[in-house]
Amino acid sequence: MIVNVVELSGTSILSGAPSGRQLYAKLVAVLPSEPGSPEPLFLDFSGVVVATASFLRESILEFRKFVRGRKSNFYPVIANASADVIDEIFELVQPRGDVLMTCTVDDDGSILRSRHIGKLDPMQQLTFDLVNAQGEATATKLMEIERGDVKATAWNNRLASLSSLGLICEKSSGRAKTYTPIFAGGNNGS
Repeated sequence: MIVNVVELSGTSILSGAPSGRQLYAKLVAVLPSEPGSPEPLFLDFSGVVVATASFLRESILEFRKFVRGRKSNFYPVIANASADVIDEIFELVQPRGDVLMTCTVDDDGSILRSRHIGKLDPMQQLTFDLVNAQGEATATKLMEIERGDVKATAWNNRLASLSSLGLICEKSSGRAKTYTPIFAGGNNGS
């Protein structure tokens, strides 16, 4: 699903916390029924001229927190943001130790490029890279691949953390959880 941020907000200048809260409410209102399997929810920033940190904090970060907090199959991704907007996102997430997934997507939903903005800690980055390289992973599989002292519980915690950030998808089957890249083909990257 693609949500056009300019259309929803009514402007290409996205500034201020109050305006950000208004967009947050609109995003929650247009959220469709839950999909049966994980899928990206593209927040299309095409045409956005300016997006301030306060606006992004109150809209996009809060929306991701809401969606991922309820273990939704939607994974919010910022799409088609300009270099200036990406810079503002970086300035917002970096000091918080937060990360957001961004991409360039065309009109039919095909991913042209993707990356995460922000910095993962070294073990989260390793986990993210392994999931993308494998295409599908479990905590046990990652433990076997790395053959280190790190137990499956630690791998599971890292995987769950990346899923809550919206960087990888989680699929549950009973108690077993499998994790996959958000975009097919493992083309996530920094």
